[in-house]
Amino acid sequence: MSDHVRNTVFHARKEFRSGLRDITPLSLGVAVYGLAFGLLAASQGLSALVTGLMGALIFAGSAQIVAVERLAADAGAILAVVAGLALNLRILLMTASSRTELSGRPLWQVFLGVHLTSDENWVLMHATRNKGKAAGYWYLVGGGTSLIMVWIVSTALGAAFARSLPDLSESGMDFAFTAAFILLLTSLWKGLRSLPPWTVSAVIAAGCAWSLPLDPSWGLIAGAVAGAGFAGMKYHE
Repeated sequence: MSDHVRNTVFHARKEFRSGLRDITPLSLGVAVYGLAFGLLAASQGLSALVTGLMGALIFAGSAQIVAVERLAADAGAILAVVAGLALNLRILLMTASSRTELSGRPLWQVFLGVHLTSDENWVLMHATRNKGKAAGYWYLVGGGTSLIMVWIVSTALGAAFARSLPDLSESGMDFAFTAAFILLLTSLWKGLRSLPPWTVSAVIAAGCAWSLPLDPSWGLIAGAVAGAGFAGMKYHE
């Protein structure tokens, strides 16, 4: 192994460990709404194994929460999937902004980076870099690895725990979806800069849900698309 390769591997490992370590406080927050999502998933008949596998393959808290909630509302599988995807359109903007980190890498590394990109590790990567510290691709992957492991374990534990409870609606635990979504929203709020796209999303979603003779899921989809599109145009560099 040449010195150049050794140095590359050494710096990649160091960056990965830094991302894994720095994300820890945020990972603990993810665990809280992961448990809440597990309760929600169990209320819809999903086992701990299926819930954990869903988290590993999809790894999109907001999309999973909305999709399961839409299934609970009998909106249908297609609408549930589309609503979840629409809500996570912001991830497209985030991964597009990471083209410098992804450029020139093997296809498996590109897929891995895109899959592990979330609000928390993407923001942390940029915040760390702004402080003058090394934070690139492997920092992003390190943070994402911590988050996805915590998400899988916490959602599976939540689903397993729910099996030992009586009916959630009778025990007062049916607030799980609301609690999980409130926690999710607080983690996504980035200050007043978030207000304009959030407002656009809320107005469009509410307007469609109240004025159109369609399932409310379509209002959610329209609001998510409008908010993501507005953010993309307003903050495009």
